[in-house]
Amino acid sequence: MAAVTFEEDAMASSTRAESRSAGTGRITFYVALAVFAQESTWNFYDNRVPELLRDHVASVAVIGLLMGMDNLLGIFIQPYMGNRSDNTRTAWGRRIPYLAVMMPLGAALFLLIPHATSTAWLILVIFLYALVMNSFKPVSESLMPDFIEPARRSRANAVVKIASALTTIVAALVSLLLVDDHPKLAFAVPSGLMLVAAAVLVWRVRDSRSPAYRAALAEDEASAATGPRDTRAKIRLRTVVGDLVFDPDRRRLLLIVAVFVFGGAWFASRSLMTPYGVEVLGLSDGEAGGLTLPSGIAFILAAFPAALLAERFGRLRVMAAGVTVFGTGALLGAVVQTPAVTVVALCLAAAGAAGFVINAVVVLWNLAPSSRVLGAYTGLYTVGWAGGGFAGPALVGLAVDVTGWRLMLLHIAVLAVVAVLLVVRVDRLRRAAVAGEGDR
Repeated sequence: MAAVTFEEDAMASSTRAESRSAGTGRITFYVALAVFAQESTWNFYDNRVPELLRDHVASVAVIGLLMGMDNLLGIFIQPYMGNRSDNTRTAWGRRIPYLAVMMPLGAALFLLIPHATSTAWLILVIFLYALVMNSFKPVSESLMPDFIEPARRSRANAVVKIASALTTIVAALVSLLLVDDHPKLAFAVPSGLMLVAAAVLVWRVRDSRSPAYRAALAEDEASAATGPRDTRAKIRLRTVVGDLVFDPDRRRLLLIVAVFVFGGAWFASRSLMTPYGVEVLGLSDGEAGGLTLPSGIAFILAAFPAALLAERFGRLRVMAAGVTVFGTGALLGAVVQTPAVTVVALCLAAAGAAGFVINAVVVLWNLAPSSRVLGAYTGLYTVGWAGGGFAGPALVGLAVDVTGWRLMLLHIAVLAVVAVLLVVRVDRLRRAAVAGEGDR
């Protein structure tokens, strides 16, 4: 009889594990769908809106400023909205209510962009679109750590990043098939994808059932038992940031600085590659613009292995190794300046970048002091990444002004070295913290 009981217990345990795995797969699919839909609109936005602006604005500098507006908004809006969703309590949970409203609104605003006939209306519509899209981006991405246990977040994030990377292909296909003959209808395809994603999320996901949401409710009740009578006392963003900045444990802050530095290196390697190809490699504008295409495929191929390696050897080690590979690729391109070697160097760099990009936000989520601040930490990751995207190309561009285009990849490699040192420092602090816990 004991043997039967043991067998039944083993079967029940196996069933629970399979159920958890299936649940993990479903929520990963839903988050990937949401990110795929929203990034499809962003990529098409980056492809088409500059051309629409050229019909109204003569200055390239002004066009560049307007196109960079979304990144600047993201630095301020995403941490706020992530924190706001952290503090929301409804029967649907804390994320889905925002997505149910903002995803359709973002789709509608995106659909209006090609119909804006005056400069003022076009700028207003793209500002509102950027505002809404930045508002729900940290909300949708925070669904993943809400549902998925820390040990499996890297592989889930890899799937999400692959979905995001594939949107460049979608944007290219929509441009190829529709833009010339149906320029306004082309905007309807990404809008439709986002509406479908919103409907699926609202229909299938209730984040009130997520482990992180239930843990947040338990923390609310525990706080109420020992503190204020309000069981839903809010954790303000300035409290989250203050804890991050002034905590003697510097791991979280140093990690965000590492994200900022590596983000600068990554965006510089993408945004400055076309003029580099023209000035140094002697390519035409079109040929230089295609230098980064194979590296996009390399990133997609490396994403899931980077997650599996992180689970086996540790996320911070894989991040450090990935940035090292990225820097090695940049150095290779700096030493051998031919088109073929540059493509190989960019593929190597992109594969290395996957090791960092897939795991960095997961490390930050896992260092969060409470499940009540996961959304805020998603937004703070964006501050580092978008801030690097804003500052990195400018810093490398300034170095190019001083030393010339031929050393551009060397300057990017220097940023990679700084990022590696920061990640290694975070890993040493982690090991010291683990050793300290063991001593106790």
